[in-house]
Amino acid sequence: MENHYQLTDNEFERQFSDLSLTPTLFSHEAHLRLAWIHIRKYGIKKAIDNISQQIKLFATHHGDEDKYNETVTVAAVRTVYHFILKSSSENFSEFIREYPRLKNEFKGLIDSHYSTNIFTSEKAKQEFMEPDLAPYDELRGNVNSVSHQ
Repeated sequence: MENHYQLTDNEFERQFSDLSLTPTLFSHEAHLRLAWIHIRKYGIKKAIDNISQQIKLFATHHGDEDKYNETVTVAAVRTVYHFILKSSSENFSEFIREYPRLKNEFKGLIDSHYSTNIFTSEKAKQEFMEPDLAPYDELRGNVNSVSHQ
């Protein structure tokens, strides 16, 4: 089990947003968890805004601003959203067990939407690039009203 689980969802969200989270706790899985928390709490549109802003600030605060990638960030949130829409999980731990592809096959999931490598593209780092192979799910307001249908 990853170390970010030592924090409750509220603690994890607060520490990330106030930049007090230890950078070693912000793994790929923790990034997915942050998306899951924000989507469920604020809805998809606000989650994209929140996470894009917070990850950029977190990266800058820790001297890693070159690593920030707008397209990967937004694509990750939208990918988590896709699986939330199909999920019956009540917490992130259940969710990641239900959809391990998010953790283990993430690059392949993203690559199914893009013909270019958004992980290395300078344009993708600076601005969100819409997918050119397969669109993401339609953004439907607050996911809490649709996630368990």
